[in-house]
Amino acid sequence: MLQDQCKICRRAGQKLFLKGDRCLSPKCAILKRNTPPGPVRKRRGGAASEYKKSLQEKQALKKWYGLGEKQFKRYVKEALSKMGKVNDVSAELVKRLETRLDNVVYRLGFAESRSSARQLVVHGHFLVNGKPVNIPSFIFKKGDVVSFKESKKKKPLFKNITELIKKKQPPVWLHFNKDKFEGKSIGEPTLLEVNLPVEISLIFEFYSR
Repeated sequence: MLQDQCKICRRAGQKLFLKGDRCLSPKCAILKRNTPPGPVRKRRGGAASEYKKSLQEKQALKKWYGLGEKQFKRYVKEALSKMGKVNDVSAELVKRLETRLDNVVYRLGFAESRSSARQLVVHGHFLVNGKPVNIPSFIFKKGDVVSFKESKKKKPLFKNITELIKKKQPPVWLHFNKDKFEGKSIGEPTLLEVNLPVEISLIFEFYSR
């Protein structure tokens, strides 16, 4: 599974940080072998077509957030439906992706990767506004508070998470309360802060064909 994640980054030609801290270490596959996986003969070719470029950007962002095609396409279509109603559809897409509960858990430092964050959410480790939520796609709104269940704090996993949090700096739209061990949304994510590894306009072009 970990090897497959490395192949995803190599295929995208850039780090998608699918393995957390390992992606920042010398063991990162991109540093060791920054070439697409597969036989050499299959890697050759001329410049990528516009379609291929947009496909690659779409695949990279989809893998970045760890989403399936159907779910990712729905987010893009929902953002496009807001055209004319919002100032920037790219910012709208980022807001929808970043405010997923699994991503919020990752951004706060409760998990070293989005896939790990998704597992924690599904296994019922968190409360949102005092109520249990185990849906990764739950939209975290301004004013919402996410916290660890008290019963989960007794598990060995919790000790590892406290160490993870020391290494993580939450984005400005999330506030982490160290005393209560909870995170609160105090704003909205922005394109500039998120700094995605793709050109979003090409993704919209892909789904508008």
